[in-house]
Amino acid sequence: MVVNAQMRNWVFVKVETSEPGLYGWGEASLEWKTRSVAAAVEDFAPMVLGEDPTRIEHLYQKMYRQSFFRMGVIGMSAISGIEQACWDILGKSLGVPVYRLLGGAVRERVRMYTHLGGGEMKAVYETFDAGPLIELAQKVIEKGYTAVKVVFIPYSEPLMGIPAVRKLAELMGRLRAAVGDKVDIMIDFHGRTTPAMAVSYIQALEEFRPFFCEEPVPPENIAALAEVKRVVKVPIATGERLVTRYQFREVFERQACHVIQPDLCHCGGLAEAKKIAAAAETYYMGVAPHNPLGPVANAVALHFALSTPNFLIQEDMLTDVPWRWEVVHQNLRTENGYWLMPDGPGLGIEVDEAAAARHPFEPEVLHSAVARAPDGAVLDW
Repeated sequence: MVVNAQMRNWVFVKVETSEPGLYGWGEASLEWKTRSVAAAVEDFAPMVLGEDPTRIEHLYQKMYRQSFFRMGVIGMSAISGIEQACWDILGKSLGVPVYRLLGGAVRERVRMYTHLGGGEMKAVYETFDAGPLIELAQKVIEKGYTAVKVVFIPYSEPLMGIPAVRKLAELMGRLRAAVGDKVDIMIDFHGRTTPAMAVSYIQALEEFRPFFCEEPVPPENIAALAEVKRVVKVPIATGERLVTRYQFREVFERQACHVIQPDLCHCGGLAEAKKIAAAAETYYMGVAPHNPLGPVANAVALHFALSTPNFLIQEDMLTDVPWRWEVVHQNLRTENGYWLMPDGPGLGIEVDEAAAARHPFEPEVLHSAVARAPDGAVLDW
């Protein structure tokens, strides 16, 4: 089921069983590839039909290995949605929350952070002026959050001049002065920069003590990421565009970051994310899962965070559309910037299919007209 939520389309995956009334929900949302992911889910259906949905590892291995061609993010997003739904089924069948099936809770609540502007795309990705930046950040803090993520790195060419670096430092300085030292600020570079520019930008920001700088270079070159990490004094995070433990392996071996950010709707699902986190733990890396997605993804992330020892902080985008919790009914509770422990069986959510149908698929907004160099060349956005 596809639900348009303005900035992105949510892809909800429903897995039904032969037992009346027993089914599970997962989420496989992937921006600008909605129809491809939905088709991939259908491609996997013959592999899982007739199987026991509680044999989750078996089903994952079957989908991943018997596809022969290794999955990229489209195929892995489809697998993730199916896998999450199977955990929901298992929890419901046993009458327990999913986090109890993942080893039980290692914490009592889960710290959250969010973006500026909720679901307004320009506010999230293009807040380059101090006035709106500070105003939006203060609105986030008023909601109880103790951490905020900003995306104010310039759309960058391989090298940028002094004005871009100084403007960035000025923005960060004014933001830090406005929110104080008790609020953590994460800076998402969104892969917009080369190693040279990432180092220049981060060094200009160091005095303001960002909680971490995320994806300072594009994800294809782990050596470039390791180069940045070696030079700067700010914690580095990455991983939202990596799938499976195999793509994370080089990040670990090169010790190329301090914080990993697997997306549970892309990386292979809950069990694969737990394996990735366990590998990260051996390198003393924290885990801050990527998740600007829909309400099913929120529930999945909560169960992961509750059961993962090296979990650090959880991204959300709870204010993207006002009807979010009309489409998905849930028992998730928040308090002072934390998610609290749920007690319902499975993932603790229920999709209202009639409400979801009122928001059918629409193509997402493209950034190609925005992320351009002065000479018209397309840049990473």
